[in-house]
Amino acid sequence: MNDTLPRLIESLREELKQYGHLLLLLDEQQEGIIRRQNEALLDATAAIQEQGAAIQTARREREAIQRELAATLPAAPEPSLLALTPLLPADYRPLLEALVQENHQLLRRVRQRAHQNHLLLRRSLELLDQFLQTLAPTGPPVYDGAGGLQAAPSRGVALYEALG
Repeated sequence: MNDTLPRLIESLREELKQYGHLLLLLDEQQEGIIRRQNEALLDATAAIQEQGAAIQTARREREAIQRELAATLPAAPEPSLLALTPLLPADYRPLLEALVQENHQLLRRVRQRAHQNHLLLRRSLELLDQFLQTLAPTGPPVYDGAGGLQAAPSRGVALYEALG
């Protein structure tokens, strides 16, 4: 446990750093959505995907260290941080609890921001669809005898032809 506990603390700090970077990227993505900056939006989205992979790596490393620490502790029922914390030296517990709490709070903020961005993007797509409907309306949906949605009848004019 001599070197495992400091490694666990460092891995929690690294995970916290990775979540903070993801939140920053989600903020940039949101700015790109709001300001309709397509290039910035595409760049931010690609960076978010890369950051997601970095978070997965940091999380796997932290979980491996947790398992390693649990193996060194007597009576560790499971390698979760919640179960391990009471078994650790008292002077380490407040730091571990604070890091775990910060990670959970930041993860909650990341999820909220990602959800907001998803809603903004979905609304943008709905507006674009409404705009396209004004250019070449397809009419109401048509159902077949079994209740399934039929393909809309072809108007014989492609969208680019309708635009002139």
